[in-house]
Amino acid sequence: MTKYLKTIIFILFSQLAFSQTQNFWTKKSDFSGLKRERAVAFTIDDRAYVGTGVDTAEIVHKDFWEYDPVADTWSQIADIPGSVRRNAIAFSVQGFGYVGTGMDSVVATAPGSSVLNDFWQYDPTTNSWVQKADFPGGANSGVYFATSFSIDSKGYICGGKRGPNNYTNELWEYKPSTDSWAQLPNFPGGVRYQLSSFSIDFKGYVGLGTDQDIYRKDFWAFDVTTNQWNQISDIPASERSSAMTFSIGQRGYVCMGGNGGLLGDLWEYNPFNDSWSIRAAYGGSERKNGVGFTLNGKGYVGTGKGYSGKKASFHEYTPPAILTIEEADLDFSFYPNPTQNQLTLSYTSTQIKTIELYNLSGKQLFSAIRPDAINVSQIPKGVYYMIAKSTTNDIISTQKVIVQ
Repeated sequence: MTKYLKTIIFILFSQLAFSQTQNFWTKKSDFSGLKRERAVAFTIDDRAYVGTGVDTAEIVHKDFWEYDPVADTWSQIADIPGSVRRNAIAFSVQGFGYVGTGMDSVVATAPGSSVLNDFWQYDPTTNSWVQKADFPGGANSGVYFATSFSIDSKGYICGGKRGPNNYTNELWEYKPSTDSWAQLPNFPGGVRYQLSSFSIDFKGYVGLGTDQDIYRKDFWAFDVTTNQWNQISDIPASERSSAMTFSIGQRGYVCMGGNGGLLGDLWEYNPFNDSWSIRAAYGGSERKNGVGFTLNGKGYVGTGKGYSGKKASFHEYTPPAILTIEEADLDFSFYPNPTQNQLTLSYTSTQIKTIELYNLSGKQLFSAIRPDAINVSQIPKGVYYMIAKSTTNDIISTQKVIVQ
């Protein structure tokens, strides 16, 4: 069948209001743990969790705080057990948060300082932590300044620092179902620390950072279905390390960071055409070593260190309401749309294998191999998006679905 490129307009409406306002930052409540940098964050359902890091008195912490985006409030939860830490890693998988590694002092060369390899699981239903298998990277030497991301039912840790002038490019996969680690192909960009990462579908995107001597601007995509790395386009802006990242739907975002000075920009990555687009500059002051996360289809960036010192402020990012996706015409359709009960699907292309349905915050609601119909009567009213994937798990079609 002859293919041709076309643009499918995918409108990201809010489920509460169909506003055309887009691409802006909104000030939110300051982090209740007060000013700090080098903390970590993860999300579970509609809550975010931020903790550890270094405060204005140069004290390293082990506390954690829960953020409610609806009430715009912070509440303290149980401290992570074990050591205080900074520059740790964090991600979430299937309703649990995971935090580990890091450094237990502000100055790595201070007497008694330790690089950490312990790893902990947080259960929000019981507000409790359980220790899991230690991170085995670098022959169990621990790591700090690494980056992490999660895809489907697994988490990943990449790069980082093992000690003064001792860097790594290792990639490790954590499988919660068996509490086990597996080493995967090394990050091909070389050893470095203060990297950044985000994930879209079945790929993790890792890049930036420094090897102490040179700041970087390259990015690489790791496909968890093939365990292979491929280089993507460099970010078309200044080299940087310690940037903040988040993903909204099928877009990745890189915000601020440092390169000797501090940056205040925001860049959006489109995996469909391997391109970067400049977006609204951060709503607060320039900074590095903050945290970023996504809740309910919006990005959040806060804490960190700016020109005037450590920060407690947070801002919320509302993405563009219209995203364009370049893709092949594969004669895939469904009806009725809008619907209240059931979608009937029709295919004329043999290239389509899997159909998936997602909400606007990126949570998968349905997945099946070439289904004839999808029952949507039990999901809330609102806007969703349906993805068609090929036999090689590539996304080849994305279309809007309205449930009334």
